[in-house]
Amino acid sequence: MTGPTAPGPARGGALLVVGDVATDVVARHRSDLAHGTDTAAEVRTLPGGAGANAACWAAYAGCADVRLLGRVGAESADWHTARLRKAGVRPLLVTDPEAQTATIVALVDARAERTFLTDSGAALRISPADWSPGLLDGVARLHLSGYLFFADRSRELADVAMADAHARGVPVSVDPASAGFIAALGAESFLHAVAKADVLLPNTDEARLLTGAPDAADAAALLSRRVPLTVVTLGAEGALVAEAGTVTARVPPVQAKAVDSTGAGDAFTGAFLAALLSGADAAVAATEGCRAGALAVALDGGRPPSG
Repeated sequence: MTGPTAPGPARGGALLVVGDVATDVVARHRSDLAHGTDTAAEVRTLPGGAGANAACWAAYAGCADVRLLGRVGAESADWHTARLRKAGVRPLLVTDPEAQTATIVALVDARAERTFLTDSGAALRISPADWSPGLLDGVARLHLSGYLFFADRSRELADVAMADAHARGVPVSVDPASAGFIAALGAESFLHAVAKADVLLPNTDEARLLTGAPDAADAAALLSRRVPLTVVTLGAEGALVAEAGTVTARVPPVQAKAVDSTGAGDAFTGAFLAALLSGADAAVAATEGCRAGALAVALDGGRPPSG
């Protein structure tokens, strides 16, 4: 089935991602956590953050001009800048004089499922003062990490960026990012905040939480009445594409041996947006997203091999 053509420019132009840059401490443990004592684990420190990961995957998927606006601490600004450049992303990082870079402890179990302990640090201190309409020069798509919507001033930045993008005819996509944070903010408050978005990219849990619908297809259809194009990722079951209240494509999964599911949704987002920029319709773009997600779960951390 051919999916809907996503709104906005058909081909070319840059992708601007605004979102979080984080230092990930990934601990893979094969046995259950032993509370109050030691649990053997493989521990690595890796670059991460949903926004940064998505940007890196977009570049890996072939987008020639990917830019990332984010806020980091001075202690790791140079390291993150170098890693982003190595991944093919143009970093537009603001160094925070007071807060450290966001840090996420990812506990990954034997089933490759992950649990996050999140210190947002500098990431959610990004504000309208860090934004300029000129950042949209040459940009064909703007993507906002959902984490921006969970603090007052970063949410203000997201609102200003969306307004400026729409004034220029640049379509906006949002990845809701966290069911836990959505629950704390409130589903209706989140949906109100992203009402100007053209594309919404929730996972199954986020879609259910945002709609109250237990069935993922029903949730996708309902969300596409609020945001014109909604693509719900289903993990190992593929993805759903919905437009204007109707599911228009069911994208099959790509088989993979899961090692670490961290960043799989970010991989989907990056590859999906890169495909849209190349002129693909939403169903084809979702297929590319599923391929990237399958590659991501076979890797440690949330970045592609070059990131």
